[in-house]
Amino acid sequence: MQPERDVSPFHDIRNAFGLLTRLPVAAASPAGSCWAWPVVGGVVNALAAACGVLLADIGLPAGFAAVCVLAAAILVTGGLHEDGLADTADGFWGGRTTERRLEIMKDSRIGSYGVLALVLSLMARATLIGGLLAGGDALFALIVAGSLSRAVLPGVMAALPFARNGGLAASIGRPGKAVAIVSMAVGAVIAFGLCGMPGLAATLAAAAAALVVAILARIKIGGQTGDVLGASQQLAEITALATLSTLL
Repeated sequence: MQPERDVSPFHDIRNAFGLLTRLPVAAASPAGSCWAWPVVGGVVNALAAACGVLLADIGLPAGFAAVCVLAAAILVTGGLHEDGLADTADGFWGGRTTERRLEIMKDSRIGSYGVLALVLSLMARATLIGGLLAGGDALFALIVAGSLSRAVLPGVMAALPFARNGGLAASIGRPGKAVAIVSMAVGAVIAFGLCGMPGLAATLAAAAAALVVAILARIKIGGQTGDVLGASQQLAEITALATLSTLL
């Protein structure tokens, strides 16, 4: 008989940090902990945003501060989501069959589509973050974008089957619909609490971005992988930042 899983919120949050960051947190990664992912995203971006706000306040250009924000966030996460975006771009557009696409996505080498996707993602986020820093809206906007971009992931996991048996996504498992709903609710509460109605608009925008990636994943490879989740996070964050940049 297996011991019961600790279902305390603190335990789930610790699991989420252990999975999504490089912080020295020893934890498992059960699907039931996915509701806490938006908490992790908010904390990661809060730390990165604080760095950017400090640099901007001492007189450094907003563009440079924005690059430092991205560097800080990538340092904390180990580039987990960026790696997924690159692999997804290579696989989706570098292969002609489902089997070949999955093979490319599993390959650790990066191709031209992956490089282009990374460059465009970094440029888009740096530009948007620089504008938010210049306008004085960066701290809350970045927290909301980081939270929402992780809040949408359990929904993608719940909606799509695994495209292959191995990999990160399969090792975590598929969360139930209730966990996915709680995750979105946590993200929406954070978004509304910090940014009001623009935060709710960003919630819808992030969910739409994740839906687009999920549809593409279903068409291209028949389901989801850890790389697909990384691509979903990246596009959801860009979309949320763009929405907040427009409305704040």
